[in-house]
Amino acid sequence: MKRIIKLDTTVSIISHAAVGGREERLGPLGERFDFCDTTNLFGQKTFELSEGEMGRVALNTALTKANLSHENLELLVAGDLQNQCVGTSLGLSSFGIPFVGVYGACSTCTEALIVLSSIMNTGEHIAYGGAVTSSHNCSAERQFRTPLEYGGQRPPSAQWTSTAAGAFVLGRDAGAPRISEFTIGKMVDGATVDGTNMGAAMSFAAADTILSYFDESGASPFDFDFIVTGDLGRVGSDILCDIVSKEIPGFDRLHADCGLLLYDSKTQDAHSGASGCGTSASVLASHFLPMMERGLIKRILFMSTGALMSPSSVLQGVNIAGIAPLIKIELESTKKKS
Repeated sequence: MKRIIKLDTTVSIISHAAVGGREERLGPLGERFDFCDTTNLFGQKTFELSEGEMGRVALNTALTKANLSHENLELLVAGDLQNQCVGTSLGLSSFGIPFVGVYGACSTCTEALIVLSSIMNTGEHIAYGGAVTSSHNCSAERQFRTPLEYGGQRPPSAQWTSTAAGAFVLGRDAGAPRISEFTIGKMVDGATVDGTNMGAAMSFAAADTILSYFDESGASPFDFDFIVTGDLGRVGSDILCDIVSKEIPGFDRLHADCGLLLYDSKTQDAHSGASGCGTSASVLASHFLPMMERGLIKRILFMSTGALMSPSSVLQGVNIAGIAPLIKIELESTKKKS
């Protein structure tokens, strides 16, 4: 079964923006975010409304950087961690843009980019499209576990849901980072029922996607500057490297995990690292794409990793499945800048 789908037309990420909260501003990438609100409220009364506003700010910022307005967007693909993607609808419905909602847990960023680039690849009908992904620590904890006020203890394997959003404007600029192909992830049994160890649950799906990609493509892993996972954290990253390194010696030197990049493990108590679908979105927008635009890197494999679970499924003791869709992002020509 072939899993790699190549895009025939040029679909590029012409603009991007990262928005975050207090912990994101204090992290190693904080100064590279376009905007951070240290109150985590973004001027709103509830955390759910705050997440919607965070996505709205991210999209507006990305549009401004591209010298575009919302009227230029012909399609919006977006999602979040709340039930029925309500954070997205609360924040973006006023734009009045044709909308496709997506949900892949923490894999939502890559899923949104796959859906949007696929539709744009069908022809020249859509000149500009937008993809937005967000997560908010307080709204996610309230939905999936317990409100923060409960004060429940988190084991070392647990991750900290990021308060972050990433927005991307896709167009047809051949000089911008291009999405040239993608691999849709499979649902893979994560072999755990522990909802506080999502990294382990997602690591098997990430390994499946990576090994499948290189087996089918015949490409060398060392053709890439980085092979990026979304938010496996320390536990999941260790498992992934242990699995993949048996087939690809030296894989650990190529691997980077957004969940380990967003927070400082020494000064911020994120335990195993960051999680939430805003993690991979904001790190791609604030870190990897700017590096590519500056000519520091040329080609990456980028996958957001998701744990497919609900509060009910965890309570019922059902194994958590993982999923890891992948996109190849490359810049045809680069000039290094100091």
